[in-house]
Amino acid sequence: MKLSETKKDTHGTVKRIEGDAHFASRVTAIGMTEGVPFQTVRNNKRMPVLVYLRETLIALNRADAERIEVEVK
Repeated sequence: MKLSETKKDTHGTVKRIEGDAHFASRVTAIGMTEGVPFQTVRNNKRMPVLVYLRETLIALNRADAERIEVEVK
């Protein structure tokens, strides 16, 4: 499942980060790495996806959220 497909209050872990080296470097710099647990705080259409991980609230644009594969609990 893609991060962009999760619903509010979904808990899970990041399974895989797809994309080029620049994208992977950018999201790992903010703490989103494979295996990290997360919670989706908000996921409304046409708005950034808000996720809570590593005690930080992160906003990702929808295109970036499409590149992140997650496993939902």
